[in-house]
Amino acid sequence: MKRTYMILLFPFCLLLLSFSLSIGAPAENPTAGAKEGFIGAETCKECHETQYGSYAESIHFKKSVKGPESQDACESCHGSGARHVEKGGGRGVDIFAFGKDVDPDAKSAKCLACHERTPGMDLWAMGVHRRNDVSCDSCHTLHAAGRQKPREPDVCFGCHKDIKIETNKRSHHPIREGKIKCSSCHSPHGSLSRYMVNADDSRELCFRCHADKRGPAVWEHPPVEEDCQSCHAVHGSSHMKLLNERIPQLCQNCHDWSRHPGTPYDKSASFTSRWDCLRCHPAIHGSNSPHAEGLRFVR
Repeated sequence: MKRTYMILLFPFCLLLLSFSLSIGAPAENPTAGAKEGFIGAETCKECHETQYGSYAESIHFKKSVKGPESQDACESCHGSGARHVEKGGGRGVDIFAFGKDVDPDAKSAKCLACHERTPGMDLWAMGVHRRNDVSCDSCHTLHAAGRQKPREPDVCFGCHKDIKIETNKRSHHPIREGKIKCSSCHSPHGSLSRYMVNADDSRELCFRCHADKRGPAVWEHPPVEEDCQSCHAVHGSSHMKLLNERIPQLCQNCHDWSRHPGTPYDKSASFTSRWDCLRCHPAIHGSNSPHAEGLRFVR
């Protein structure tokens, strides 16, 4: 009877022993080996001393890297370098290189691994820049002390050459003078608004600086209510105050049929070619006159 009892108890004892051993054994680390193949920035420096020197001055190195042997240095963006070294190096040989022939989304994905939660990046996936194959390194550089190459607005003008021409016209927003930047009005990482402006619509954007034009006014000029660009070129113009045309031609686009038509008054001139509309109608953005004459935006 006792022998039979021991035979029946033996399998249970083996099970209990294996369970106790599993509890006492150190838990397996699920991330073990995740950094396998990483060699540290000092190894990279042996061949890429120039790149390492500029990288050591960058904001990435200063804020993220914990030391030259850290695996969060070069390899955090370029990937593990062991096989790259084993094969004798070479651009793109078992390493991620930020070249022009590399898929833009793949390059941006490297940056988004850390910057996905950076303010303004939540709309990158649907932004115009991303849809046009612009990657992060098109505007930013990893291996420099500054964040952009070279700086606003020149980094933007590298692609937007038509805007560069407009900002060089005699009447322009003070972008060249450094009083405002492209990012003062536009969100380069994406926006739900047209032209990636930093507002719900372009009028609200203009009113941030030109609050005196916001109104409300007793007598409102319809183009002002609709869009500032009905009369103004936002980046630059050959006419005063960024106007799309010179006065009176600009006014006559809507008002040529009444009061002072553009028909000649003599052989050489019309009434409006000799007189500036704003001399008599200065409150062109809206009038608060209590009289009916305010409808004509007169003094």
